[in-house]
Amino acid sequence: MKVSVDELVCEANGVCAGLAPEVFELDDDDQLHILLPEPPPELRDHVRHAVRSCPKAALSLVERP
Repeated sequence: MKVSVDELVCEANGVCAGLAPEVFELDDDDQLHILLPEPPPELRDHVRHAVRSCPKAALSLVERP
């Protein structure tokens, strides 16, 4: 799995950071950073939930076999 953000769409609402703080982080300038672009298996359900919960649909996932 690889997660990415469309920075032109992201409004830094922080929903993803609240749901998966190990993977997503907002800095002091409200810029979203993906700390683990390829999250380990134990975090993948949290990441999927965070992606689905993004109010602007700025996050995307590519599932890998």
